[in-house]
Amino acid sequence: MAAIELDGVTKRYDSVTAIRDLSLQVEDGEIYGFLGPNGSGKSTTINILLDFVRPTDGTAKVFGIDCQEDPLAVRQRIGVLPEGFSVYDRLTGRQHVQFACESKGVDADPEALLDRVGLVDSASRRASDYSKGMKQRLILAMALAGDPDLLILDEPTTGLDPNGARRMRELIEAERDRGATVFFSSHILAQVDAVCDRVGILTNGELTAQDSIDALRESTDSTDTLRITVARPDGRALDAVRSLAGVSNVSTDGNTMLVDCADASKTAVISAIEEAGVEVTDFSTEEASLEELFEQFTTEARR
Repeated sequence: MAAIELDGVTKRYDSVTAIRDLSLQVEDGEIYGFLGPNGSGKSTTINILLDFVRPTDGTAKVFGIDCQEDPLAVRQRIGVLPEGFSVYDRLTGRQHVQFACESKGVDADPEALLDRVGLVDSASRRASDYSKGMKQRLILAMALAGDPDLLILDEPTTGLDPNGARRMRELIEAERDRGATVFFSSHILAQVDAVCDRVGILTNGELTAQDSIDALRESTDSTDTLRITVARPDGRALDAVRSLAGVSNVSTDGNTMLVDCADASKTAVISAIEEAGVEVTDFSTEEASLEELFEQFTTEARR
């Protein structure tokens, strides 16, 4: 059974259509990155899953439960880190998590939950003394109460320093390993690239791409960069590589040749260099980044 299933979901606000005929499926146990420019409909989609907003048309289900017909049953199986979160300044971190456990009716150890997000040493401090990143981790600890089957995280790394972002990635992966499904929206694409099994790209309220990042690379005309170390750069080798089909740019940096090319041309590039009498001592590939793929899909969709 799919963890999330949207079928033909449309949401209109008077003359504005926030989501148009959106259908997607998130498999149980996967990490799914939900991407899109500002105003693309990501937050509206999440609000429909939480029954904060009702769709104009279509259905949204979580583990087969209709989000609008039985929202309470849905909420019992999910944990949420919203983008616009807030805390109670007078309560300690421990009291926040205790409240979450009591609200969900679960018997969980607040100290253990705070430890999972790196806040156990600050459990007795008031939330008013927490930094923005600490407050974000506190809300995440509350979301983790009861080991939910689905985590919905809206911009989970915003406000975190590099160590905090790394801890967040590790926690997301640990939740997936526990068996949970993670659905998260983020504009920090490097974070998405690091942890996601699949991504969906939303543009102007429509799903313009959905697949693994590797499959998205293969489906576009994006190029990879071959970084080739040679014994000695040679003009004949450069000319030979530039003449190959699929090669878009060739440059040098000392004894390193940088070749932007399609995946199918990589072997031909190495062969052309060696046939020109230049020794190849090492090479590596830098794949097209998720930022490049994101830009290509969203730009084409706008056109």
